[in-house]
Amino acid sequence: MFDISDFIKSVEGIIASHQLGTIGAYQRWKTQSPENNREMGIDPYGCADAANILYTIGRFPSDQEERVEWIKTLQSLQESKTGLFSESTHHEIHTTAHCIAALELFDALPRHPLTALSQYKTPEKMEAFLDQLDWKEKPWQESHRGAGLYASLVLSQEVSFEWEDRYFNWLYKNTDPATGFLRLDCITQSCNEHDIFPHLAGSFHYLFNQQYARRPLPYPDAMVNSCLEIIHSNCFPLGTSIGFAEIDWVFCLTRSVRQSGHRHKEAISALMEFMENYIPFLLKLDPLNNDGLNDLHALFGTMCCLAELQTALPGQLKTKRPLHLVLDRRPFI
Repeated sequence: MFDISDFIKSVEGIIASHQLGTIGAYQRWKTQSPENNREMGIDPYGCADAANILYTIGRFPSDQEERVEWIKTLQSLQESKTGLFSESTHHEIHTTAHCIAALELFDALPRHPLTALSQYKTPEKMEAFLDQLDWKEKPWQESHRGAGLYASLVLSQEVSFEWEDRYFNWLYKNTDPATGFLRLDCITQSCNEHDIFPHLAGSFHYLFNQQYARRPLPYPDAMVNSCLEIIHSNCFPLGTSIGFAEIDWVFCLTRSVRQSGHRHKEAISALMEFMENYIPFLLKLDPLNNDGLNDLHALFGTMCCLAELQTALPGQLKTKRPLHLVLDRRPFI
């Protein structure tokens, strides 16, 4: 068992240090990169992930007037003509989904319609969009678009239930039965970080959409097998960085086991072993000077992982307030 209360307190301090002058306005980074390519002012990921992390650690704004100001700040980052949110490090569909998902925590919607995505509001155009993504060479990167399209349009209440059905039916039909990952006929059957893990990370983004909509995985046993093979073979360096790879693996394993019960004891053992290496790594980091911790977007990924681990391994991660995974409320991280 690990007590991570001091780490959570440090996270609160990091969030506070990124706040700018306006309520809800945050930097993503506190320090500039050697390449001098970071946007140091108000940032969509800074604002959205400050809200996301505060929700995760049980410090989400409760005062109504403060919440209104948060909403105004987030909504102000949307481009009125296109309806998109954008910045330089991610595809604009990812940024749009991420900001709309943060607004959802406040029970709020974006201010403008998603005009630039309106072409995909027919099921046929949506299916064609999914079909043309680069599932073979860039499954992780492209999932930001394929999953972000769903989260953006659904959370903005711009598509029908029929559209959602068609979306999930397409995913179901295109899942690989051997690995449990997307996409069928696009996955190289070898376990190294360049072959299999990007498909896990890509599939994670569609998985949280499926979990939100209470849709079943087509091959949960295969996903369990793949997740365990990845961790046992050390084919990807998990637990050694601040970011999203860890929540991708943990979530795929926990949610596929939850559905099927397949290899449950082995899965719990793998999660325990992972946690026993990951938590000491985190606790050794200097919250004042570690570049990963001071990137609010990367930090949010780590906080999601801790929240999912705390639920999956009851009693093993002690915090003064229970952690809450945003994905249990709405899709997209």
